[in-house]
Amino acid sequence: MIRSAIALATTAALLAVALLAVPAAPLRAADPATKVVEDWAKQPEGKTGIPDGWKGQNWGSPKYDFRIVTQGGHKALHLKSQGDGSTISKEVKVDVKTWPIVQWSWQAVTLPKGGDARKSATDDQAAQIYVTFPRFPSAVRSRIISYIWDTTAPAGSVFKSEKTGLVTYVVVRSGPADLGKWLTESRNVLEDYKKIYGEAPGEEVGAISIAIDSNDTSSSAESYVGEILFRKP
Repeated sequence: MIRSAIALATTAALLAVALLAVPAAPLRAADPATKVVEDWAKQPEGKTGIPDGWKGQNWGSPKYDFRIVTQGGHKALHLKSQGDGSTISKEVKVDVKTWPIVQWSWQAVTLPKGGDARKSATDDQAAQIYVTFPRFPSAVRSRIISYIWDTTAPAGSVFKSEKTGLVTYVVVRSGPADLGKWLTESRNVLEDYKKIYGEAPGEEVGAISIAIDSNDTSSSAESYVGEILFRKP
């Protein structure tokens, strides 16, 4: 994921403070049953770096090797990593009691060799979707669920990051079996939250983040991320 727990905790804290202080722009509703976070439709084809409406990280040395593309019929963000980690975040306001399902499409192309999110020394993934619940004081109470495509950790695994207690990993995909395929994932983030924390959230989702990294394993990774939305059951 990233090189240090302090870096992620600090970033989460700063993001949470900003979210608590500044009202987020309303999400575009594709229909009354959904809240779209990003479908890339308004992003210029071929745009590189941080997409419009997203913010970069404030730790490490991210390369943001990103490009807006159309691939396999999907308008998507193409992500590459070569020994680095890059994370982008978008502020949102979503009540998961109303829209409990987070849904996204993705395709992994290259998994970081030896990546295993269960160990801090190998915490690299080709694709990560973070759902942040900012809570005050944010540095110690914010809660982040990270849905990942891991190289090694078994699909279905749920565990805390060794780097920071703010992040809990949910392994949605593992290994190379589905590389090169567009897949649509759906998770009931409300139920995941309850299982992880033993209670329903008292706060809304404040941010969605997309990340790729290969810095811990000194390897490389590549993926695509398509539409991300929240929906009713």
